[in-house]
Parts: sequence; structure tokens; C-alpha cells
Amino acid sequence: QLQVVESGGGLAQPGGSLRLSCAASGFSLEDYAIGWFRQAPGKRREILACIDAERDRVIFEGSVKGRFSISRDNTSNTGYLQMNRLKPEDTARYFCAARVTGTCHDDPDWYTVWGQGTQVTVSS
Repeated sequence: QLQVVESGGGLAQPGGSLRLSCAASGFSLEDYAIGWFRQAPGKRREILACIDAERDRVIFEGSVKGRFSISRDNTSNTGYLQMNRLKPEDTARYFCAARVTGTCHDDPDWYTVWGQGTQVTVSS
């Protein structure tokens, strides 16, 4: 069974940092693109960033540029989203998703393996 599981969410103060992990099982992430998304209550799911199989990175969401970074460790079969200088408006449920063929896309429907998400709350 192809599965990804997110972890690392929680409560952070404004200006703080969190690192989210996306652990894959049942398949090798090496040939997959990994996308990170978030969804706040009442809002649609938005893509934040993607890293393809060649480790090329794309930041799709302008509000996180310069604050969030995406990476992958194929050895541990895990993707990461490093979030710095967090703001209250970053509060949302964060999801990772993967798709074989390795290329990135901003359409959530492009991705075929989804996790259940991890909650991030930014508040003082």
C-alpha cells in the first residue's frame, strides 16, 4: 500500500519555526515528486512548494517565499518542509502528496498519494 504520513506539526509562536516531515512507505520516493499543501478552515487547498525527482524546487505560494523551504532525503524516504518566521496566517492543516514520474505541478489532482495531514497552529 502506497502511503505518506506527515508529522512535525503543532503549536508555534509567531516568528518561530517548525519542520514538517513526510514519510513514505510502500514505495520509494526517489522517483516521485513531493508537494506540500495546506488548507485552512473554509478555504481551498493550496499548494506551497514542490520538489521533483531531480531535486529541482518550486515555490508556488508567494506568501511563503523566503520563509519556507522544501527538501528530500531519498535515503530515509522522507520529504521535508522547513517553515521559518511563522505567521498566524500560516495556521492550517498541512499535507504532503506524491506523484510518480517525478515532475511538479500546481494542481492538487496531479498528485496520487496523499497523507492525512498535520495541524500547524501559529499563535502567541
